Amino acid sequence: MTDELLRLENVSHSFGTTEVLSDLSLEIERGDFVAIVGPSGCGKTTLLNLISGFYEPTSGSLTREGTMRMVYQHDGLFPWLTAGENIALGLRHLVAVNERRNQVNRLLRMTQLLDFSSHFPHQLSGGMRRRVELARVLAGEADLLLLDEPFSALDYQTRVRIRRELVRILSLQPCTVILVTHDIEEATELADRIIVLSERPARIQYELRLRLEKPREITHPEVVRATALILEQLGLRDGLVGDTAETINSLSAMNALQGR
Repeated sequence: MTDELLRLENVSHSFGTTEVLSDLSLEIERGDFVAIVGPSGCGKTTLLNLISGFYEPTSGSLTREGTMRMVYQHDGLFPWLTAGENIALGLRHLVAVNERRNQVNRLLRMTQLLDFSSHFPHQLSGGMRRRVELARVLAGEADLLLLDEPFSALDYQTRVRIRRELVRILSLQPCTVILVTHDIEEATELADRIIVLSERPARIQYELRLRLEKPREITHPEVVRATALILEQLGLRDGLVGDTAETINSLSAMNALQGR
């Protein structure tokens, strides 16, 4: 078993005459939590679809190891199934009924939903439905979890809670994660590596690494600095509160000292 789960080498992708991704190279190692951010329409979801195998690169090479599962932006629960039954769909590989039931209960406990096993999706809050979906994709113990704007439909307070819940769940059942998000705060709170894509055709414009332990507070100085730097890379520096240049320079110096 190698540490590298995914490698993209000089990958480009086009839809007809429209080039979406250009000459993109990226390696993902086991245990990484990588967030991908960039301008709207730059190709973030296209990149995730290439990684999942839904698309094939127009040029370049992509190699992947292990199994993967994906959580999409919109709720993917089956409305006619209970929370427990939805989670059980991820355990269809288990033949023994008792083993499947035990695993469903383990995942319900892990996501703090044991008392809601018999509830249907319409009886659950948005955050609870997201936890059911996370439990379902973790049921198969996938090597790589792909998250495509998974919390964007939730209100701000629920997004903050579910991000903390995700950190807790991953501490109990570690998994390599690639998160596509428009939410810079979300990226800096959750990810250890943040990939900033350019305008279309997207290239990797910048990569930032954070060694800060999780769970992270969004007001932590390093999180604030990382957010400022990413906004700078996206051309959104105007309107930031405080001395943005100082925070950017501080984080750049910190990364330089870490040999990044």
